[in-house]
Amino acid sequence: MSIATEIEQRLTEGLALQHLVIENESHMHSGPATESHFKLAVVADDFTGKRAVARHQMIYGLLAVLMNNPIHALALHLYTTSEWQEKNGDIPLSPSCMGAKKEH
Repeated sequence: MSIATEIEQRLTEGLALQHLVIENESHMHSGPATESHFKLAVVADDFTGKRAVARHQMIYGLLAVLMNNPIHALALHLYTTSEWQEKNGDIPLSPSCMGAKKEH
């Protein structure tokens, strides 16, 4: 099973998802890993009334077994349904990886 599929499965089982976007950004980073850097946009009303830290803790709790290996980096964009509608479904762009420019 791919890491993206496992992320989707764990989040689907742990949250009442309204929308989920999983982007594998591993190609933007140096190193051989092909499934190590991900960006997630998660829309769930489970986030209602929770601050950003609590939302992140929920996601990290659901993905704990994947963190550090195989997942090295995880960009999280977490919204309630109304917040997602206010953003018109726009997901922030990820910055360029400085590690990709390092000379070896």
